Amino acid sequence: MLRWTRAWRLPLRGLGPYSLSFSRVPVAPSSSGRSGAEPRSVLLSYKLLDGEATRPALVFLHGLFGSKTNFNSIAKALAQQTGRRVLTVDARNHGDSPHNPDMSYEAMSQDLQDLLPQLGLVPCVLIGHSMGGKTAMLLALQRPELVERLIAVDISPVETTSSSNFASYMAAMRAVDIPDEMPRSSARKLADEQLSTVIQDMAERQFLLTNLVEVDGRLVWRVNLEALAQHVDKILAFPPRQESYPGPTLFLLGGNSQYVRPSHHVEIRRLFPRAQMQTVPNAGHWIHADCPQDFVAAIRGFLA
Repeated sequence: MLRWTRAWRLPLRGLGPYSLSFSRVPVAPSSSGRSGAEPRSVLLSYKLLDGEATRPALVFLHGLFGSKTNFNSIAKALAQQTGRRVLTVDARNHGDSPHNPDMSYEAMSQDLQDLLPQLGLVPCVLIGHSMGGKTAMLLALQRPELVERLIAVDISPVETTSSSNFASYMAAMRAVDIPDEMPRSSARKLADEQLSTVIQDMAERQFLLTNLVEVDGRLVWRVNLEALAQHVDKILAFPPRQESYPGPTLFLLGGNSQYVRPSHHVEIRRLFPRAQMQTVPNAGHWIHADCPQDFVAAIRGFLA
């Protein structure tokens, strides 16, 4: 029987409206950063499902604009089917985790280097989708002793070129204009209508709108759009590395996705010499949402 063992959430009080010159819908404020210093970790929001402490835990890292809730059903299924502990985490500037002006992969890796040992979850099975996959790959390269095995979901350790629309998504989100007194249901509908002028895909709009939350009676973007917009080039890139990760690695690809290309395979093999490639047919970039049963089956097969 499953039970929640630990949960930490950033209190919403104090995240009051913060109007920026480019946004009518406020965003939560960023904490101050330190220029020229080593990455400073933040206390990430997470949920941990209990399981056998003698086996490596599964740790899920979401992609850009996502949150730990993206993996709720997947985490529960894998906890039930494998008996392992399963951790889902909000990246900095996402979900319930704190805002910080540093959105580098080095900083996101440092957050996990601090969190995972504190929770007694190392070495773990690290599973990252898209941006979370790049964070997972960097962590494995930097600290291979923390990662028992690695799964990169529809992403590779090179610059992402198939998603130049991220910048336009951020611009559309920042341009959303909602009157303060509008009821929440009407406000979300209005936001959807305004986003639709730039983002035609309804599923993508609904995904982005999961980030529109109510704080002190006003709707705010819980993602730190300021930091994401300033670092979008870094998010699409991947830090250059010389060392390789010696552990078992699975690159799980969507059959309908163009994020991982044959030209990436040389760099994948250089950094991850034990890499396996597996494709989920009929899945796009969000494999866990498009084909959840196949996604779970692929993970279980790699663990066997």
